[in-house]
Amino acid sequence: MAEEAELKTKEEQASSLLSAEKGAEKGIKLEKSINLFSGITIIVGSIIGSGIFVSPTGVLKGTGSVGLSLLVWVLCGVFSLFGAYCYAELGTMITRSGSDYAYVFEAFGPFYAFLRMWVECTVIKPTLTAIQGLTFAQYIVEPIFSGCEKPATAIKLLAISCIILLTVANCISVKLSARIQDASTVAKTLALVVIIITGLVRLGQGYTLNFNDSFSKSIDEDINVTTIALSFYSGLFAYIGWNYLNTVMEEFQNPEKNLPRAIFIAVISCTVLYTLTIVAYFTTVSPEEMMSSSAVAVTFANKLYQPVAWLMPIFVAISCAGGMNGNLLTTSRIYFVSAREGHLPQIMAGVSTRFITPMPSVILMGILSCIYTLVGDIFTLINYTSFIQWFVIGLSVAALIYFRKQRPDAPRPLKISLFWPICYLIMTVFICAVPLMTAPQEVGMGLLIVCTGIPVYIIFVKWQPKQLIRFTVKFTKFFQKILIIYPDTNKLD
Repeated sequence: MAEEAELKTKEEQASSLLSAEKGAEKGIKLEKSINLFSGITIIVGSIIGSGIFVSPTGVLKGTGSVGLSLLVWVLCGVFSLFGAYCYAELGTMITRSGSDYAYVFEAFGPFYAFLRMWVECTVIKPTLTAIQGLTFAQYIVEPIFSGCEKPATAIKLLAISCIILLTVANCISVKLSARIQDASTVAKTLALVVIIITGLVRLGQGYTLNFNDSFSKSIDEDINVTTIALSFYSGLFAYIGWNYLNTVMEEFQNPEKNLPRAIFIAVISCTVLYTLTIVAYFTTVSPEEMMSSSAVAVTFANKLYQPVAWLMPIFVAISCAGGMNGNLLTTSRIYFVSAREGHLPQIMAGVSTRFITPMPSVILMGILSCIYTLVGDIFTLINYTSFIQWFVIGLSVAALIYFRKQRPDAPRPLKISLFWPICYLIMTVFICAVPLMTAPQEVGMGLLIVCTGIPVYIIFVKWQPKQLIRFTVKFTKFFQKILIIYPDTNKLD
């Protein structure tokens, strides 16, 4: 009797979504809507957030000099290019969406992939989106409340409104979300180009005071090996986003050729833009002013672009909106792939029959982002999980070496020298060691957040009590009818 009851429960679970065969008959699957240009803008738009406009001070604080800070910005770009090069091989070998999740899943198994998904999708990405939303709201109203205190409730409501609008756009059309990403990336790049051109002109006019004896100490901070190491940590954080395109591989056109192109163009472009922007800032803003400024680009604009300086906060807001859109577009695909593998409710693997988008996954990402927007100190959560983020990227690069040994004959449209992943792993060990020495409590809290996923995995993935299955069946059937979705069955090989 017990076996019959269990069999009946599993049959109910299997019928909770419309059959895969029916989905296949209707041709319900995600379309390849992202071209090379949109792929580049996804990476550039994800890397270039509000940081370069608002507070590029972490590197300067750690290095203490203009010259050394510029060197760190360049080296961080080169290091990111190493990692991106490794991801280019992984992405062309495993042409599945999900990025780190997919690579860890195939190399090390479902348990470690689940933990990666757990911390990435429940904390890191929604929190980043919430922070970008709040920054967007702060700067979009800056021309209105210039010099005045901005109402906190209005800021949060405006941030949530923007997240909701972008969530709707991502639900309606992949092409629309890609076009939003294209437009925001072009706008923020143009803003940086204007700053860079201004800086080059000022260099030609002789404004080089901050570059005289540029490697000597120029701010009142204690500088040592530890602070310089932390400056690399700050610089690399500014380049986070170079692996985001790998999360939407199944919707990317001709990934075998276009992924390496998009990665190289985007990462090299961001390195050049970042470095030249910092140079431009130093032609006008002194190191002391940069350290005390709440928004360096706005300070730069207020000195040089009157009476149109009010446009700079608008560009900062657009940059934040692009970052939010990029997070919604890419993170929802991790939910989507995780659900296909049974790590999230099956409803999350559904594709809208009308819009051909992973609508449930996009909605979940939007809801979590809105919730975090209402939470108090969400910046602390980012500090707790930064160590985990770098560790998992290193784990994915290690998977490349693992695949070389375990799958030597697997098709590899791009096969790189093992010199690159080995170099990247050595640097990753260094990056992970820095917070262990300087902020062990934050690392401990980050590991604790990861460990909260272990009981979730045991109960909801491995064990799956009958009551849970019955509830999931009802939940899935209800929302399937509301959203009109079919399952996607394109599993990891």
